Amino acid sequence: MYIIIKLCPSSIHYTMATNKPHEFFIQWHLTERCNLWCKHCYQGERGTDELTLPEIKSVIAEVVALLRGWTETHGITFHPSFNITGGEPFLRADLYDILEEIRKQGIDVYLLTNGMLVSREKANKLADLGIKGVQVSIEGPEEVHDDIRGTGSFEASTAGIERLVDMGIPVTINVTLSSLNASQMKKILAYGSHTGAKRVGFSRLVPYGRGSYLLSRMLTPEQVKDLYGSILSCELRGVEIVTGDPVAAQMTFASKGDGGDIAVSGCAAGVAGLTIHPNGNVSPCRRMPISLGNVRTDSLREIWATSPILEALRDRSRYGEKCKACDRWAICRGCRAIAYAWSRSQGEDNYLADDPQCFL
Repeated sequence: MYIIIKLCPSSIHYTMATNKPHEFFIQWHLTERCNLWCKHCYQGERGTDELTLPEIKSVIAEVVALLRGWTETHGITFHPSFNITGGEPFLRADLYDILEEIRKQGIDVYLLTNGMLVSREKANKLADLGIKGVQVSIEGPEEVHDDIRGTGSFEASTAGIERLVDMGIPVTINVTLSSLNASQMKKILAYGSHTGAKRVGFSRLVPYGRGSYLLSRMLTPEQVKDLYGSILSCELRGVEIVTGDPVAAQMTFASKGDGGDIAVSGCAAGVAGLTIHPNGNVSPCRRMPISLGNVRTDSLREIWATSPILEALRDRSRYGEKCKACDRWAICRGCRAIAYAWSRSQGEDNYLADDPQCFL
């Protein structure tokens, strides 16, 4: 789910970019292989067990059949999309075959990459395939970005962004916010405008995987509130600010009282999509490593309909005391990935815990 925040000097308007009432997305990690070793990465050890191209094509067909079945049964038109990522997806030699298979089914496809391996030839190929957009991670100015992601990565990622923009592909720059780079957000917005990116996105650090070592670098609820207030007050033409953080929308909800014209539906985990991992494991969210089953042995339809974990994520009465009592539960639910990672750091194992950075 993304919330689009269109910035202009006269006003700020909020609409939903994805996760409309009947949208359904698959976040697909094709590989855990990567050419970087980022400090904040929510992935840990890198496995080598990856779905084959025939297996991937079979799952794509299953998703299409699943949505067609829902449409026939419920009379609802769905708007599916695939977010293809890794690790680094360009390390899959059959990446273009996978992207082409998805597009053949008439499904929108987006690519998430660090941008370093994007040559002009690759950017041209993505344009030919009709990719709807590419997200590239930038963590701050060069010295900050390279400290988090590795020496030389900023320059290489910037070159990749420029090649994508030159090919007319909509680019979203995304930053993972912690105390390492929170003070750099306005510079990142200016950078996005300079490179020709269409959007700049932000999310919060999830203290899981390698990111667990940055637990002390998580922003406090007060810092999150101040930072989001600063971001929302920016005036920058030509750039949309997008976020998948359900807490971000609550600032405007609180200011408008009844929510005004804001269309929000909160954390997407268990509600608007699924994540498929390289080995076929299915989870509620890409940053929430709880297995719901495996596409090699389990039906996605049955997972969605019968998983006790997904059922719990949809049940307000089972959430932490603060979330459960909040009148914004239906349009927020907190970030389940952060809540889960934080609970584990405290010796628990609760994906329904309160979001530790909620400032409401």
